[in-house]
Amino acid sequence: MENPAGRKIIHVDMDAFFASVEQRDHPELRGLPVAVGHDGPRGVVSTASYEARRFGVRSAMPMSKAKRLCPQLIVVNGSHARYKAVSEAVHAIFTDYTDIIEPLSIDEAFLDVTENKRGMPLAVDIAREIRQRIRSELHLTASAGVSYNKFLAKIASEVRKPDGLTVIHPDRALDFISGLKIEDFWGVGPRTAERMHYIGIFTGADLRRCSLRHLTEVFGKMGRTYYDFARGIDLRPVETEYVRKSVGCEQTFAEDISVRSAVLIELYHTVLELVRRIEKGHFEGRTLTLKVKYSDFTQITRSITQSRILTSKDDILPVAKRLLREVDYSVARPIRLIGLSVSNPSLEADMHRDEWVEGYLEFEEWDSV
Repeated sequence: MENPAGRKIIHVDMDAFFASVEQRDHPELRGLPVAVGHDGPRGVVSTASYEARRFGVRSAMPMSKAKRLCPQLIVVNGSHARYKAVSEAVHAIFTDYTDIIEPLSIDEAFLDVTENKRGMPLAVDIAREIRQRIRSELHLTASAGVSYNKFLAKIASEVRKPDGLTVIHPDRALDFISGLKIEDFWGVGPRTAERMHYIGIFTGADLRRCSLRHLTEVFGKMGRTYYDFARGIDLRPVETEYVRKSVGCEQTFAEDISVRSAVLIELYHTVLELVRRIEKGHFEGRTLTLKVKYSDFTQITRSITQSRILTSKDDILPVAKRLLREVDYSVARPIRLIGLSVSNPSLEADMHRDEWVEGYLEFEEWDSV
């Protein structure tokens, strides 16, 4: 797997990670629909087993809805420490082949195996061996994608899930991209997909027909990224050092709220928690994002970038209130959840601007697994 730069990239993604660990460690759960998460009126699904997914159960779904879709669903609280230990064991396997590893979350990572420790010429052979070792040593399955850049390797790993391996060769990359639904592009979330559809972009082929000028007019600097992706171009390296791009917190209320005074009180407490996390992480950011989720689970975000670093309550609270004034809520449309985050956006952060990682309640940091 080589391109002109000679890069060989693997993306490894554990299959239904939390649920698979539970089924491995508890044989009585094997073959049954399992959801990891809190079994309560405000609980959400962190991970669903493939048996549960057949009923339509998905990550980030309210647990109450999941149980309606699958009445026989088995809900497990799970163990953060156990999942972390398994993740570390998977990472140890990676290091037998390369030290150039970029974890994306607890259950997935990029590996640059262009120059690997085993001297193996083909990245696909390395990916195959890693998957075999995960199966034999950890009794779990993983899917992998192999290509010449991160964008294509990430998409390739999704093609044959679960327990699959897909290679996208440079000679076939453009044909592969042409047939992709725009929703399947890395960095295209639901809102961006809607905007793409509005301007007539439904596939990779449609995206490639758009000029760079038009894409940047509609999507700003991300327009260049989409333009390059449509042509199989992604020059980002596999980064071994983790750079934190945001700090945030959120809370789901025991009961929906709509009275302004109550909303302001909850916003105030969320600001205090955010400040605590900023101080703990020694984080510096200038962009504040407010997330509001309504009782019907629709949600909105509002962001604003300041010229100064946002670190204290006095810095953040006035800006949070300003963002809240842009949010409509009422008795007919009460609020279920409020979240705040501080970031200093980079290209990578912009790629995920349609997403909010629920990383501040147990197990929800990896909603996508």
